[in-house]
Amino acid sequence: MNHNKLIVALILLIFFVISFLTNILGPIIPDIIDSFTLSIGLAGFLPFSFFVAYAVMSIPSGILVEKYKEKKMLVLAFTLAFLGAILFALIPGFAIALTSLFIIGIGMAILQVVINPLLRTAGGEEHFAFNSVLGQLAFGAASFLSPMLYSYLVTNMHTDDISVLFTFLNEMVPENLKWVSLYWVFAVIAFIMVIVVYLAKFPKVELKEDEKIDIGVAFKDLLSNRIVILYFLGIFCYVGTEQGIANWISKFLQSYHGVDPSTTGATVISYFWGLLTIGCLLGLLLLKFMDSRTVLIGFTAGAILALLSALFGPVSWALVAFPLTGFFASVMWSIIFSLALNSVPHHHGTFSGILCTGIAGGALVPLIVGGIAELVGLKLAMLFLLITLGYILSIGIWAKPLVSNATKNFKDIFR
Repeated sequence: MNHNKLIVALILLIFFVISFLTNILGPIIPDIIDSFTLSIGLAGFLPFSFFVAYAVMSIPSGILVEKYKEKKMLVLAFTLAFLGAILFALIPGFAIALTSLFIIGIGMAILQVVINPLLRTAGGEEHFAFNSVLGQLAFGAASFLSPMLYSYLVTNMHTDDISVLFTFLNEMVPENLKWVSLYWVFAVIAFIMVIVVYLAKFPKVELKEDEKIDIGVAFKDLLSNRIVILYFLGIFCYVGTEQGIANWISKFLQSYHGVDPSTTGATVISYFWGLLTIGCLLGLLLLKFMDSRTVLIGFTAGAILALLSALFGPVSWALVAFPLTGFFASVMWSIIFSLALNSVPHHHGTFSGILCTGIAGGALVPLIVGGIAELVGLKLAMLFLLITLGYILSIGIWAKPLVSNATKNFKDIFR
């Protein structure tokens, strides 16, 4: 039992590391643009390189896990993350950045596929829902902290600070590329995780029949189902919206309000992820008393209003409204995913694999926003996100799940 608790703790740490490595792009994009003299359109290829890995690797990962088991795949995932991070730390450049992000993305895609069945087995099925929420909290905490680490590193690099950390980083990182120090930190974290996972003893995971990915009959059956495609697009639009906002917040504030991306810009992104995490907790409470479709419609409408306020209001509005978009986006992933799985009677493992490839929305949507920004500016380009948010809003209208979420009457609280 104690051993399994240690494995659960390790899985929560993996959630933390996934987020720590995944959601740092937004804060550093302005620095990458300045350092490599990029256009906004070219900068859009950075999140594309990372998130397209999910489209490439999500379903193959599910198949490979069945053959090589969880421990080997986790070691492989963190080894890839280490190689990607150290490659860019040693040879910083735009082309290397694209390659590095793709390699890291492959590793993160593998981790996403492995950890949920492992968490179910290690923590027990009866605790899976609770532990999943803990995982999301760990994910949100890392997203909140990573921009702060970025600010801390770039403001203390090449200063009078003579601590061991900065003495090393000052030697390894050019003064005009302070943000590259993050990738040295990522490389160390990934290397430590390789060792930790290698030394850990994992329980045997027996995938339920409905958790397995079948690329034969089940895959063809699902792809011929219109509902499956509609929910795939829902996940695609959600991740695209999340990353389309997070990746461009700092650049927008710099371009239109003269905000320093390494301090205030990073803080706003940190609050975006922090409020997204808090929103998850409120969403859990609301879902006890309201139909998930109603919650989805209300939160999506709030996200639309917050986004418009951020784009067209003064700087004081933008500094508050951008984080609020994170708060309102908080329930979208879980509601769309649960509505999707509750809308088909079988093949849930294969369906989950298809839905996870929708994470590639984080690749395409920021790229589209960057491309439009080349033509009309970033402010008008970010209005493209109204299309993805509009689609998410529509899910709350047309969704007809076979099983709706259980709700209670407020009076039941006092009984």
